[in-house]
Amino acid sequence: MVVPAPDLPARVRIHEVGARDGLQNEKSTVPTEVKAEFVRRLADAGLTTIEATSFVHPKWVPQLADAEELFPLVRDLPGVHLPVLVPNARGLDRALALRATRVAVFASATESFAKANLNRTVDESLAVFAPVVARAKDEGAHVRGYVSMCFGDPWEGAVPIAQVVRVCRALVDMGCDELSLGDTIGVATPGHVLELLAALNEQGVPTPLLGVHFHDTYGQALSNTLAALQHGVTTVDASAGGLGGCPFAKSATGNLATEDLVWMLQGLGIDSGVDLARLTATSVWMAEQLGRPSPSRAVRALGKTAQPHKEQ
Repeated sequence: MVVPAPDLPARVRIHEVGARDGLQNEKSTVPTEVKAEFVRRLADAGLTTIEATSFVHPKWVPQLADAEELFPLVRDLPGVHLPVLVPNARGLDRALALRATRVAVFASATESFAKANLNRTVDESLAVFAPVVARAKDEGAHVRGYVSMCFGDPWEGAVPIAQVVRVCRALVDMGCDELSLGDTIGVATPGHVLELLAALNEQGVPTPLLGVHFHDTYGQALSNTLAALQHGVTTVDASAGGLGGCPFAKSATGNLATEDLVWMLQGLGIDSGVDLARLTATSVWMAEQLGRPSPSRAVRALGKTAQPHKEQ
């Protein structure tokens, strides 16, 4: 039953991260063709922004070592944006050589996570990203800036809002077209979300530039998303089937499941362009490839009747 609520956006763009963030944390490597089929099925379900892979060094994320082989298999999907993660200038070179038109850099709001994930301080990592963003923009690419540990850090605890705002402001000043605010270990609550969004607005970072990326460690991902929507955010990161976590933050659990998000959006009368039945069937299929059930509540509820979509 569709029951709209006041002061919510009419449409939300889902930034699907299952094929990159979802699979990078798998213990075993998923075959390249399975990854490509996953992306195709996600597109067939109506998702128009699907993060395809990462051009990080294979030593750090071996599950995505096939980026050069995978990206050409999916880059020409009609009407679909396929952003890729680029950690440095070398990663950007690799992505641009394959005609990637959307890239993302990955910053941290905390020193501990910057050291663990990037092997640099926060300021050193921003200095690395500045020429990467500048060159990507010169090449006509759209640039997303991820900011991890926006709400809490497993080593440092609660993260001061001003600290997050400083990193976000730096990425915007570099030229990033959008930011994704990451609750990497899933500790955010709705009031904290609203406070951070308001602080960013006060420092000249407008809401249309902002997306949110919540993990469901304490079951707060949907409530935090709803708070962000009430603030006016219209870009939400989610992972089909609830796949993923962060290989460098051991307390991080899975991402917000795309199916759970779509179920809520449908009930609120908010358009996402996603066919929930096809998406659920895709996650059921992917769970079969991985050999375990999906953690998504919506997939578990709907998956009994979902059949993997077959191409016509």
